[in-house]
Amino acid sequence: MIKAGIVGGTGYTGVELLRILAAHPQVELAAITSRKEDGLPVADMFPSLRGHVSLAFSAPEKADLNACDVVFFATPHGVAMAQARELLAAGVKVIDLAADFRLKDTAQFEQWYGMPHSCPDLLEEAVYGLPEINRAAIATARVVGLPGCYPTSMQLGLAPLLAQGKALVNESTLVADCKSGVSGAGRKAEISTLLAEAADNFKAYSVKGHRHLPETVQGLQAIAGRPVGLTFVPHLVPMIRGIHSTLYAQLLPEARDIDFQALYENHYRNERFVDVMPAGSHPETRSVRASNMLRIAVHRPAGGDLLVILVVEDNLVKGAAGQGVQCMNIMFGLDEATGLMHVPVLP
Repeated sequence: MIKAGIVGGTGYTGVELLRILAAHPQVELAAITSRKEDGLPVADMFPSLRGHVSLAFSAPEKADLNACDVVFFATPHGVAMAQARELLAAGVKVIDLAADFRLKDTAQFEQWYGMPHSCPDLLEEAVYGLPEINRAAIATARVVGLPGCYPTSMQLGLAPLLAQGKALVNESTLVADCKSGVSGAGRKAEISTLLAEAADNFKAYSVKGHRHLPETVQGLQAIAGRPVGLTFVPHLVPMIRGIHSTLYAQLLPEARDIDFQALYENHYRNERFVDVMPAGSHPETRSVRASNMLRIAVHRPAGGDLLVILVVEDNLVKGAAGQGVQCMNIMFGLDEATGLMHVPVLP
């Protein structure tokens, strides 16, 4: 059994990790930390876990994280990099759901997250945890930095176009029009996420620059092997969970005769958690709710030169906790889908 610890278990990604790992046949939950909730049974805070999780929260200094095989960080940015070195020295693998090990350029990290990076040497060895792109590297990794929820949808939505060895679309003018549910902002008191503010409303935000932009561009350029230009506009929609990304790419003249439906189907034909839907489909966020599935539909309106790719995922599962467990399975040599074959919840 894999002994798993979670640092920061009181947020939405923390409880999602608990939900998934509690039912994982190869995992023993060994520790869950929260300084504020030290001693409180997890099921008292999250009644949905009654009968499934018997642990109590413990202050970080009381938790024997060094005895774990893997530790997940479901914490604010900056926490994982402060503790990773000690855990690695004890032979513990680290999976960070925050941004500490995503950006390879420390100057970019400091610019977008407003703090110095305390372990650039570990950042250099860290693997970006997008299994459909980096599966082989994840298998031997000690440190995995999970993608953000938006970047997961954008990179998997555009990867088949960029991974062909030659440009099929104008790669300098890619556009991502993305929407997220309110849980993407985390489990904290904030005016913009109050019911009276977020309900019955729809808005864009961070148009001048979002911290997920450099991460996504870094990933897209790694896939393409050349510079990529992306305009990314996120929106907040009045639902709890889910991401819907509409991606736009202008075809190059030499790519007009390509069957893009077949290209996407072939690219993802062996992927358990990427579903390329039939031509003409319009995937809905509720079709992936509470699952690790990501669904894609490819459109070419009026047979023209603009390709439109629709992508949906659950931001807390494939966009966070589920993807973390997917990476853990790979790191420990398990079937990648172990503990993750949840059927989406509908309605």
